[in-house]
Amino acid sequence: MKLVIIDYGAGNIKSIQFAFNRLGVNAVLSKDPEEIIAADKVIFPGVGEASSAMAMLKETGLDTLIPKLKQPVLGICLGMQLLCEFTEEGNTKGLGVFKTVVKRFDNQVKVPQMGWNVIRDLKSKLFMGIKEKEYMYLVHSYYADHCPETIATTDYGVNYASALQHKNFYGVQFHPEKSSLAGERILQNFLEL
Repeated sequence: MKLVIIDYGAGNIKSIQFAFNRLGVNAVLSKDPEEIIAADKVIFPGVGEASSAMAMLKETGLDTLIPKLKQPVLGICLGMQLLCEFTEEGNTKGLGVFKTVVKRFDNQVKVPQMGWNVIRDLKSKLFMGIKEKEYMYLVHSYYADHCPETIATTDYGVNYASALQHKNFYGVQFHPEKSSLAGERILQNFLEL
């Protein structure tokens, strides 16, 4: 299997690469459009600020390539948020795969949300073998609003979409690569889609 992690300058791609190595899969880091198109599966990661991450995608033309991908794509953290229509972070237009917007947590809660929280209302093959209210590791100040594509929810001052799916696109707000055995199982499920 050819697994490509999109390397566009935003984030923690090494920890994702190591997580797949532990599963016996050698993930390739690439921003080469031909290599991404040829992959069996694609990871769209991201840690950082939305408007600068989107600028990096535009510089390489990946902003037009990613929404057209036909194989399973998994957006993680900022990667998931950039797949939405719009994010309040930097008033940034997203890639429009998921028909929802990303909002900032209000100041009623500590921002960013950092640490372990539960996911529930699980609806997808991505969560096979994952129990309701499983703990996942999160670090974020912005969240995706609910939409028909919501496949998991989390509560943090507000109930929000912690995972989304539209056709071959999946997105998770949490970091499966940092979420112990349950996170590893989600990555394995993604490989088996």
